[in-house]
Amino acid sequence: MGRKSGSLLNYIIVRLLLTLPMVFILLTLVFVLLRVAPGDPASAMLGGHASTEVIEELREQMGLNDPILVQYGRYLADVCRGDFGISFRFKVPVWDLIRNRLSATLELVTCGFIVAVIIGLSVGVFSANRRGKIWDFLGDSYGILSYAFPIFWIGIMAQLLFGVYLGWLPTSGRFPGVVIPPATHTGLFLIDSLLEGRLDKFLVALKYLVLPSLILGIAISGIFARMVRTNMLQTLKADYVVAARARGVKERWVSLRHGLRNALVPVVTMLGLQFAVLLGGAVLTETTFSWPGLASFLVQRLLERDYPSVQGIVTVFALMVAGVSIVIDIINALIDPRIRY
Repeated sequence: MGRKSGSLLNYIIVRLLLTLPMVFILLTLVFVLLRVAPGDPASAMLGGHASTEVIEELREQMGLNDPILVQYGRYLADVCRGDFGISFRFKVPVWDLIRNRLSATLELVTCGFIVAVIIGLSVGVFSANRRGKIWDFLGDSYGILSYAFPIFWIGIMAQLLFGVYLGWLPTSGRFPGVVIPPATHTGLFLIDSLLEGRLDKFLVALKYLVLPSLILGIAISGIFARMVRTNMLQTLKADYVVAARARGVKERWVSLRHGLRNALVPVVTMLGLQFAVLLGGAVLTETTFSWPGLASFLVQRLLERDYPSVQGIVTVFALMVAGVSIVIDIINALIDPRIRY
């Protein structure tokens, strides 16, 4: 027992240490790409009619005239202290801008992730148990089409159908402007509404969340469905599955207890990898549905060359992806102890 717990602890420590270089490399790439990209933050802020002297003065105030290595060192030092700097555009700490929008993105991504897992597992298991039949073909086609169609196109079609023609769901925003949002405890409207004891606000927040989270989840559920199907088909051919059937175990239990459980390790690994894709999809989803989250805010800051804001947002995203990856690795180690060694 001690050896197992020790090996798991060592595995977690190694994964944490390996995460640090990954985050460092990503932050470095973002810093470099922002500096080599066309456009100038000072010119973007002042517009196209400012004089050269005024632009140079603003660049000096922003520290953009310092040597690139000086800027890079200052950037890394600030990040290590948890300081993301001051926004060029709003003149306030970047963390204040991030904090106000992070909860909206977390709520959207979490619900989208749940939708993707539920649909992906259901379609994958359903198709695997009906191999060669029409339902298998439809499930496989869903996996291809859901991943192939652009997420913004699916979002626009859903807005037209459920928002404009049927009028069932709102097409933009996170909460109606005429209703006071729930008191902020966690920043997540669904949870805050329950903590406040307001079921009416919970239902309103859920109504605004259904469409964007459903579209975001559908966009990446296809790859889960195809992977679950493939692994289930391989697992159901194993000797222990054949032996379970020979003992008279019901097919449903064979599929769920023997097939699905042993097919989950590669699927769980893919869940961690797809979380980064989910954040990328959140950019398009938030933009399409005017969701006031961090992903759509990143697009705005990129257009205005707000270096500190962009760097801060990407840092938060990198830490989120790294954290999810570590959690997924730990779950894999618990499912399959061989991974620890």
